Amino acid sequence: MQFKQQIVQCLGPSGLHRMAYTEWGARDNPRVLICVHGLTRNGRDFDALAEAMSGHYRVICPDVVGRGQSGHLRDPAAYVIPQYVADMVTLIARLNVESVHWVGTSMGGLIGMGLAAQEGSPVRKMVLNDVGPVITAESLQRIGTYVGANPDWATFDEALAFVKFVSEPFGALTEAQWYHLTETGIVQGADGRWRFRYDPLIAEPFRAAFADKDVDLWPLYEQIKCPTLVIRGAQSDLLTRDTWQKMASCGPQAKLAEIEGVGHAPMFQSEDQIAVVRDFLLSA
Repeated sequence: MQFKQQIVQCLGPSGLHRMAYTEWGARDNPRVLICVHGLTRNGRDFDALAEAMSGHYRVICPDVVGRGQSGHLRDPAAYVIPQYVADMVTLIARLNVESVHWVGTSMGGLIGMGLAAQEGSPVRKMVLNDVGPVITAESLQRIGTYVGANPDWATFDEALAFVKFVSEPFGALTEAQWYHLTETGIVQGADGRWRFRYDPLIAEPFRAAFADKDVDLWPLYEQIKCPTLVIRGAQSDLLTRDTWQKMASCGPQAKLAEIEGVGHAPMFQSEDQIAVVRDFLLSA
C-alpha cells in the first residue's frame, strides 16, 4: 500500500483552511479519479479502491474540511455543500487537470452532484454511492443520533466496538477491514482517550438543514450531463428503491447497480464491490 499525504489551502468566508488528501498512482497520469467520503468519515475509507485503481488513475482521496487530517473551520455554519464544492474546485486546480472522474459516497456524492451540475464542470464520469436526489428523513434521523455526539473511549477496542455498532449497515466486513476503518477514523487525545477524527461542530448545519423532512434535490440532478452510475445498498434507508430507479430515467439517465447484504453504504472493501466501480469507470 503506497500513497502520499498532501495538503492544499482552500478559502472560506472566515479565511483559509487546510484540506488534506491522499494521492495514489503516478503523478504524471492525466487520468484523475477523485474519491470523496461520507459525512463523518475520511479519505482513508477508499484505501482498497484507490490501490486497486492506481494502475489506471492518479487517485485523489480528500479529507473534507473538518474531517480526518484536514483543518477545522472557524465558523461551523460553513460546513455545507457549497463550501465543500468550492474546496474541490481548488483541489482540482492544484492537480492541474481539466477533467476528472468522481466516486462519492453519501455526502461525497452530494458534493459530486453539486460540482457535476455546474456549467463547464470538470466531472466527466461519476459514481454516486448510495445517495441521490431524495434523502429520506428516516436516514437523516438515524445519522443525527450519532453525528456530533462526540463520544470518547478509554481503549481502542471500545472504539472498535462502537464503530461496528453505528456502522453495521456497511455490511459483513472482515475484522481487518473493521480495524482499518476504525484506526483511520479515530484519534487518541492528550488525555489518553479515543475520539472520532472529525469536528463535532459539523453537526450544527446538518441538523439545521435536515430537520425532520425529506431533502429534494431533483432540480440539481436534472442539470447533470456526465455518464453516471448509481450504486445502492440493497437495505439502504437513505436511497430508496423508487428514487434509485427514477434516477435511470431523468437527468443523466444513470446506470444502476445494487449490492446485496449492505445498507448505507457500500464501502468498496471487497473485490466484487470494487469491480462494479472499475468496470463502469473504465468502460468506453
